[in-house]
Amino acid sequence: MLNILGGPNGRQERDWAPMSRRCFLKVGGLAAGGLSLAQLLSIDAQAKTGSSHKALINIYLPGGPSHHDTFDLKPDSPSEVRGEFRPISTNVPGIRICELFPRMARMMDKFAILRSIVGSEGLHDGFQCMTGRTRKEAKPPGGWPSMASVVSRLEGDARVGVPPNLSLMYPTGNRTWGEPGGPGFVGQAHAPMPLVNKDPLGKPEGMTLQGVSLERLRDRASLLRSVDTFRRDADASGSMDGLDRYGQQAMDILSTSKLAEALDLSKEDPRIVERYGPNDISYQRDGAPRMIQNFLVARRLVEAGARVVSLNYSRWDWHGEDGMNFPMSRVEFPMLDRGLTALVTDLHERGLDKDVSVVVWGEFGRTPKINKMNSRDHWPAVTFAVLAGGGMRTGQVIGATDRQGAQVTERPVTFQEVFATLYQRLGIDVRTATVVDPQGRPQYLVDSGVEPIRELI
Repeated sequence: MLNILGGPNGRQERDWAPMSRRCFLKVGGLAAGGLSLAQLLSIDAQAKTGSSHKALINIYLPGGPSHHDTFDLKPDSPSEVRGEFRPISTNVPGIRICELFPRMARMMDKFAILRSIVGSEGLHDGFQCMTGRTRKEAKPPGGWPSMASVVSRLEGDARVGVPPNLSLMYPTGNRTWGEPGGPGFVGQAHAPMPLVNKDPLGKPEGMTLQGVSLERLRDRASLLRSVDTFRRDADASGSMDGLDRYGQQAMDILSTSKLAEALDLSKEDPRIVERYGPNDISYQRDGAPRMIQNFLVARRLVEAGARVVSLNYSRWDWHGEDGMNFPMSRVEFPMLDRGLTALVTDLHERGLDKDVSVVVWGEFGRTPKINKMNSRDHWPAVTFAVLAGGGMRTGQVIGATDRQGAQVTERPVTFQEVFATLYQRLGIDVRTATVVDPQGRPQYLVDSGVEPIRELI
């Protein structure tokens, strides 16, 4: 049976949730009633297809990885601060990182490290890493959209059959670690299309025709359009101008193989797959599984035409009673080191390093002082991010913290400044770009005065 992916409903919601499997329509039932095409893909007639294709891979590390133990080690601090790992030199003089990232150390010239991100809300939540906003700040009707949804709204599809906003975010026990950010006031047409579900080995549905001929599909779609004429007044958006466009987008996904092929790693050179290392399909407690090969899937998706791919990887909250901060670091850091360097190497080898940006980060940092369980607690005062690609000026560290890694002492950077930089790398000028909210007011993408990080561009 052929499935067509649809949203949870056809209207714009204040609080967004990922589209569920129940929202798939069976082609065999298209003519018999059910949801309208407008419910498949919400209408936004102002969306457009962009002429250029810049892209972003947003890698979210749920739980808040430690800045002390990764990229801002303090070897001269007291033992209760410096931890168990030593810093190693990299191929960029003066930059040292954790010894468990040897691959990254050998190609540090292709990375930039932000050591001074401030303004974390301090919640176990990916919202700030997807939107640049906090939950507590005032929001327009409909809520703040994720960056991916804004890019979808402003840039449209880069290629037929590949939606601009794709999600490889696994649903997590801690719900907010598995949310790629919603469309907010830009509308459900720009919600992320989920490509994974709770089963890490499950294959996404609704990508191929699965034995249904194009002619039969077109006949059923034609009948649906006739029936749908009588349902149009039920569409919550009140705008029908985009109905045919979004019906066509659904057809494009089904009748082309680009998306399905991008998800199929059997079509990739086995030597490239091997670079990334094996997946670990087990969920890390209430976090995500260690699907390191999704870094490769993300590259294949942006190469196929996606503009933003969001993914979550593992679980990075290790300060409980089991005292697993350092033992888990010894497992997680080498896997991340391998997968991330494979991705960035891939981008450079394929000539994508000027067009595809990569950001890796979590929601906050960790306490300077190691607790009685030999772990580090939450520390929203400072966190870090790793950036690569996008034509950015890499091979540098931006910002600094004090001797204990507790406070920023040099070049504080906000989440919104990171987003302003990523927008700029996608060809979107945050000084002028706006999106109109449901009340007809233009909303800027970042707050007034926020600009891209000058050192990177």
